[in-house]
Amino acid sequence: MSNNKKPTLEHINFIKKHNRMKKMIFITQIAILIILIAYWQIAANFGWIETFLTSYPSAIIKLMVKLFKNGSLLNHLCVSLLENIAGFTIGTLLGIIIAIALWISSFLSKVLDPYLVVFNSLPKTALAPIIILWVGAGYSGIIVTAISISIVVTIMNVYTAFMQVDSNIIKMLKAFGASKYQVFKMAILPASIPSMINCLKINIGLSWVGVIVGEFLVSKAGIGYLIVYGSQVFKMDLVMLSVIILAILASIMYKIISVFEKKYLNWKK
Repeated sequence: MSNNKKPTLEHINFIKKHNRMKKMIFITQIAILIILIAYWQIAANFGWIETFLTSYPSAIIKLMVKLFKNGSLLNHLCVSLLENIAGFTIGTLLGIIIAIALWISSFLSKVLDPYLVVFNSLPKTALAPIIILWVGAGYSGIIVTAISISIVVTIMNVYTAFMQVDSNIIKMLKAFGASKYQVFKMAILPASIPSMINCLKINIGLSWVGVIVGEFLVSKAGIGYLIVYGSQVFKMDLVMLSVIILAILASIMYKIISVFEKKYLNWKK
C-alpha cells in the first residue's frame, strides 16, 4: 500500500490562497511601476517638471536604443559587470576564508578583532582614492575598491554566524572524538549557510558601490563613467539611463542569489 497522503481540502485552499496572494503582489508591483513611469512622462509632456533636471522616459528609451545600436552601451555594461563579479566573488571568498581562520584560531580572532572593528567603521568610499593610488588607476584599482567594501562585512557576519552555532552540538561531536575539521564540516558550516547566503545578498549592493565609486574616479568605461560624463555635460537622460540600468543589474543579481537560496531551503527540507 502507498504511504502517500492525499492533500486535505484545507491544504489545497491554503495553497490556492497563497498563490493568489503572490500573483496579486506581483501585479500590484508592476502596476505601481507603470503608473510612476506614465506619470513621469505625462508630467514632462505638460511641463509639470523640469526635464533638464529629471529627463523623461521616452528620451531615456531613445538614448538607450541609440547607444545599444552603436555598441557602446553593451561595452559599458560588460566592463562594470565584470568588475562587479570579480570584486563580489573575491571579496566574498576571502571574507569567508578569513572568517574560517578566525574560528579555527581564537588567538588570531582576538588579535584582529579591534582592527576589524576600526576598518569596518571607516568610510571605504572615502578611502577609494588612496586604494586606487596604491593599487593602480585601472581595473585592478576598481576591483580592489569593491573588495575592500565587502570583505570586512563578510568576515564579521560569517564569523558571528560560526560563533552562534549551538555549543551543545559542538560539545557532543567533541565527546565522540571529532576533530576540529569534522566539527566545522558537520556542524559549523551547515548551520552557517543561511547566514552566508544573506551575506551574498548584502555583498551584491556593496560591490556595486565599490565599482561605481572606483569608476567615478578613474574609469574610462562603465556605468559609473556614464553617470559622471552625463553629469559633466548636463545630459540627464544619460545619467538616469545609467542609474536605471544599475538598478536592473543589481536586482537581477539579487534574484539569482534568492533562487539559489530557495533551492537550498527546499533541499534542506
